[in-house]
Amino acid sequence: MRSKTRVTVWNEFMHEKKDPEIAEIYPEGIHGAIAGYLRGRPGLDVRTATMDEPEHGLTDDMLSETDVLTWWGHMRHEEVSDAVVDRVYRRVIYDGMGLIVLHSAHFSRIFKRLMGTHCNLKWREAGERERLWVVSEGHPIAEGIGDYFELEHAEMYGEPFGIPSPDELVFISWFKGGEVFRSGCCFYRGMGKIFYFSPGHESYPIYHDTNVLRVIENATRWAAPVERSRPVLGNVKPIEELP
Repeated sequence: MRSKTRVTVWNEFMHEKKDPEIAEIYPEGIHGAIAGYLRGRPGLDVRTATMDEPEHGLTDDMLSETDVLTWWGHMRHEEVSDAVVDRVYRRVIYDGMGLIVLHSAHFSRIFKRLMGTHCNLKWREAGERERLWVVSEGHPIAEGIGDYFELEHAEMYGEPFGIPSPDELVFISWFKGGEVFRSGCCFYRGMGKIFYFSPGHESYPIYHDTNVLRVIENATRWAAPVERSRPVLGNVKPIEELP
């Protein structure tokens, strides 16, 4: 059994370069804020990758050494190459790599491919209060979180959310404007586990919030691959002798 879970925190890393106000919130990038927290937690070996690195930083070698991949994107979803989408998809489905999909990455090519739906939603950027309720109190992703927690300023995401029914629903959000949203959703695809977590608009310091970071840490541990061999697929010989 591996001593540490190998985590790659991926970020498009565009808003922080283009907007000084966002750069002030995340001087090391959104990926830097998340990775910085995770590096301080036991049992995690954390690296980062960004969009403009060769192969978006997600080479075969990088992914083969990744147990859980965290994904944040917004402006450049369609620029992610077919090769990288295919590579991540195979790693999740066949090898059991965990995938943590954050905020606007609901529209990423890899999430839409894994869901098989349009993944669209309502949204409003008004800096309103978001209250996230735990609706699966015994779930490991909710460990250390109370009945609910609040974010004073957040982008509203609202139902209907065009995803398949989650295999497990951990959080539901309420917004001051009145909408609700399935904000913490678990999915099982092949050998892999996927967690979608909606808070994280780039204009607000959401990835400095202790509850948000704890959820990402918990989800990383939950999504880590199980120790088992890849299932045998295709034509096989019978286990029992046939007449």
